[in-house]
Amino acid sequence: MSNEKLDSLRDELDQVNMEILSLINRRGELVKETAKAKVNQGPDKKYDPVREHQMLEKLKNHNEGPFQDATIIHLFKEIFKAGLELQEKDYSKEMLVSRKRKVEDTVIDINGEKIGDGNPHFVCGPCAVESYEQVAKVAEQIKKHGLNIIRGGAFKPRTSPYDFQGLGFEGLEILKRVGDEYGLAVVSEIVRPQDMEQAAEYLDMIQIGARNMQNFELLKAAGEIDKPIILKRGMSATVSDFINAAEYINSKGNGNIILCERGIRTYETSTRNTLDITAVPILKQETHLPVMVDVTHSTGRRDLLIPAAKAAIAIGADAIMAEVHPDPAVALSDQQQQMDFDQFDTFMKTLK
Repeated sequence: MSNEKLDSLRDELDQVNMEILSLINRRGELVKETAKAKVNQGPDKKYDPVREHQMLEKLKNHNEGPFQDATIIHLFKEIFKAGLELQEKDYSKEMLVSRKRKVEDTVIDINGEKIGDGNPHFVCGPCAVESYEQVAKVAEQIKKHGLNIIRGGAFKPRTSPYDFQGLGFEGLEILKRVGDEYGLAVVSEIVRPQDMEQAAEYLDMIQIGARNMQNFELLKAAGEIDKPIILKRGMSATVSDFINAAEYINSKGNGNIILCERGIRTYETSTRNTLDITAVPILKQETHLPVMVDVTHSTGRRDLLIPAAKAAIAIGADAIMAEVHPDPAVALSDQQQQMDFDQFDTFMKTLK
C-alpha cells in the first residue's frame, strides 16, 4: 500500500472519529434532556433496564459487521453507562446541599459556636437526661471548659424494648432549664414528626439519630422548622444515602444542617461501630454543610475517644460530639462509653 493511500485512509478514520465524537456528545445532550423530562418520576427512575435491553437488541438485529454482536453490545453498554453517569452528575449539581450548587461553606451559629468556620467545636453532654441534678453537674463542667452547647437524650430509640427509653418531654424541660441557667444551647434527639414543633420550644438544635436517618416524614418535619439540625448517618447508610437524607431536610426549606458521622456497622467487633473517618473529607467535598464526628458512638470505648477525636480534627471535622456523665458506672444507658469528669478534663485539655 502506498503512503498516499495510507494517509488517505488515516484521514478518513480521523474524520469518522470526529463524527463519532459529535454523535456521542449529541447523545449525551439528548440523555440530559430525557432526564429532565423524567424529573417527576424521581432519581430512582434514571436507569431503565428494560429500555436498555430493548436498545441493545435493536442494535444487535441491525448489526451487519464487521464487528461481532458481543463487541457492539459491549461498546454501547459503555456508552449507556456514561450517559447514566452524566445524569447523576447533573442531579448532584441540582441538589441544594451540593458543593456544586453552593461553593462557600455553610456556617451555623449556635450560641456563639460558629460550626463550619474552620475551627473545631465541641458538643458534649450525657447520653440520656436522667435528672436535673445530673444534667446541671455536666453543664457546670461544660462551662468550665468554655463550651456553649450541651447535648442530652430525652427520647431514646433503643435496640432492646426493655432498655431505658428516656424521660421524653420531661427530659426536654430539664435540658431547657439547665440551658437557661448556665447559658448553654441545648441539643436533643426527636423521633416523631408530630413532636417537632413542640420540641422546638425547648431546643436550640434538633438531632435526628442514626436509626431515623431515612425516616422521611421526620426529615420533612425537620425541614419545616426554624432550628438547626444535626443529622446522624445511618449505621448501614452509604455517603450517597446520607447526602440524600440531608437533601430531604433542605428541600423543605431548612438548610441549617450539620452532618454527623457516627460510625457504620461492619463485621468488626473491637469497637461498637467502625468510624468511617474518610467520610469527613468526602462529605466536605460533596456538600457545603459542616461535618461533625461523634467519637462516642463510633468507638463505644472511652480509651479511644481522644485518638478518634484527634483523627477527626486532623482530617477536617468541624465539630466533635462526645458523651460525659457524673458517674458513668450508674448511668441508665451506655455506661461503658461515657467519660467521667476527670476523663472529660483530659479530653478537653488534650484537644484544645
